[in-house]
Amino acid sequence: MSPSTTDPRTLAAKLIPEEDLAPPSVEAVPALPSFASRMHEFERAFRTPYSELPHEIQDALVLRRLRQLVGTARLNPAWRERLRDCGEPMTYEDWQAIPLADKDAQRDLYMEGRPGLVVPLDRGGFEVVASGGTSGGAPLEIVYALRELHDTYRVAGRFLGTYQLGRYLPGGEGPKWLCTTLADYQMWSSGTMVGGVLQHVPGVNYIGAGPVTAGVLEHMFSYPGPKALMGISAGIAILSDLGQGLKREARESFRVALYGSGVLAHRRRAELKAVYPNLTILSYFAATQAETIGLQLEETSPCLTAVPGLHLVEIVDDKGRWVGEGEEGELVVTRLHAHEAPLLRLKLGDRMIRRPRLDGPGPRAERFEFAGRTGDVLHIADSQYSAARAYAAVREDLRFVTPVDLDEVAHEVQFVNQREERSITLLAAVDDVAALTYATEAALGPYGAHHVFVNALPRSLSLFNQGEANAASIEKTGYRFHLRFVPRSSPEIERTSVGKVPLVRDRG
Repeated sequence: MSPSTTDPRTLAAKLIPEEDLAPPSVEAVPALPSFASRMHEFERAFRTPYSELPHEIQDALVLRRLRQLVGTARLNPAWRERLRDCGEPMTYEDWQAIPLADKDAQRDLYMEGRPGLVVPLDRGGFEVVASGGTSGGAPLEIVYALRELHDTYRVAGRFLGTYQLGRYLPGGEGPKWLCTTLADYQMWSSGTMVGGVLQHVPGVNYIGAGPVTAGVLEHMFSYPGPKALMGISAGIAILSDLGQGLKREARESFRVALYGSGVLAHRRRAELKAVYPNLTILSYFAATQAETIGLQLEETSPCLTAVPGLHLVEIVDDKGRWVGEGEEGELVVTRLHAHEAPLLRLKLGDRMIRRPRLDGPGPRAERFEFAGRTGDVLHIADSQYSAARAYAAVREDLRFVTPVDLDEVAHEVQFVNQREERSITLLAAVDDVAALTYATEAALGPYGAHHVFVNALPRSLSLFNQGEANAASIEKTGYRFHLRFVPRSSPEIERTSVGKVPLVRDRG
């Protein structure tokens, strides 16, 4: 068959035949061909890297795989009950009728007795990955078949190297380096799954450094050749301090910083680029359940790009239906490489804006933009306000009436909602608390920050809730709003056990 005459749906049906769509027994599942091998067959048939295949060709294989996922899951009694009212997903519209799973469902299915496994653990060949529960506080586990986990490392590593790092790490002779400050000894996702991806990026040398000191960074950066480094946002931000004593050649060799968790503040970016003149800063978005959800390919665009063929990434409304382009919804992920341990339509707790697909040249892939954690919500009376949009609105209004730009001066920000006291305070960690406090109070007066919040908050309501509140109705809630500057690394700003700073903290 030549590429011009190959029908993708016919090929998908040949590669995943009817007998494999619904395996006859649990024993048959480990013998199913891997989904990665089916992707390779598509590449051979169309003589094109899978990531660059037209969307309609990718969709033909993905839809066939989704049917197989449902058929395989039904071998398990717990999944059979969850899917009782669902038919075969012949289309993406059908697929959207599959019930969503949340973290509680994940915990019920894959912890303790692990009743969600299609193939039992006693067969062997699995890996358990754990999260400390940095959002909800309760630990969480998930199980993967090692053969499929290693497939995903190769798929994601090749995409990352080709379309993200490839454009920023210069070619030519000599070694290239990819380092991570994530701790490999930890049982949570960043140390195991992301490290697995980074080790499979072609053409680079991998260093699993773990948390680094200034001396360790100096040693790593003394190696000749361009370097990329991945860590959580706090681990990337601190590199501006750790790099102060580096030689010029070492600082110039740092080309790419990949931060994984939420947002890296504008102030932090400026500090990093002041130390490392050739640095490009990009987002690497991942979770315990998905080693690579989205990669920022260009510094000039905040859009994240899904790795084609790795997961089905959906942005959905509260009914589990896909939102339109430009609309915000909840991030839902389904791992496509999961014969033995399926987890269908998992809500990860993140809000995303759906963006138009990338359509070549180069990768053809889904894109979305981070809009905050699902829990990043300010609850005021009966209304819920996006904390990320509230911060943006408050920052914008402050710039009009004061000499202060929160993006420029704040290392970290956090809303603290004292519900019983009806008080919300925006804490901003800065270098010069006294000067910034004086500058804002001189411009606003003692109660000016409250009025800034009251007028800015209505703009933080979603498209579908605009008109729900205005300045007058917010005043009637009895809430008082405050802006307070605190020293850098202040203990008043709460951090998780791995150093993340949640945007919102509710107290009482």
